[in-house]
Amino acid sequence: MNTIHIRPAVPADAALLLGFVSELAVYEKAGHEVLASVADLERTLFGADAKAHALVCERDGQAIGFAIYFFSYSTWLGRNGLYLEDLYVTPEQRGSGAGKALLRHLARTAVEHDCGRFEWSVLDWNEPAIQFYQSIGAAPQDEWVRYRMAGETLRAFAAGAD
Repeated sequence: MNTIHIRPAVPADAALLLGFVSELAVYEKAGHEVLASVADLERTLFGADAKAHALVCERDGQAIGFAIYFFSYSTWLGRNGLYLEDLYVTPEQRGSGAGKALLRHLARTAVEHDCGRFEWSVLDWNEPAIQFYQSIGAAPQDEWVRYRMAGETLRAFAAGAD
């Protein structure tokens, strides 16, 4: 049958998701940066105050990928947006339509929630992903530079140490 099915992740998927997150991080040359645990994902994706959502992509009942997203906000539009944090398809399933199916599912979710935008980031060296995103009509936002504050820098700044 070879059909793709996308479903909301459930707490029992936390270990599967962490495995996929780790595989994605290795692909992105940042495997050492994954600090999350199964318990972290259970709490932050499935807890009562969870802000992020996860999808599992399956082919014939076998998990082959995932997506994690959350709703953002645009003051310029006065509407929510949907931000894709991670999208991953196993290497042997790439090019099979699974990534496009996940993105289309998320685009439908954005439309259903009256979002004004559907956004994500891609590493500047990930040419296969860049070409794929452009092939479905996504456009890079070159004029924006993303900044990050994390770990001790974040804690120190929050505490007023500058």
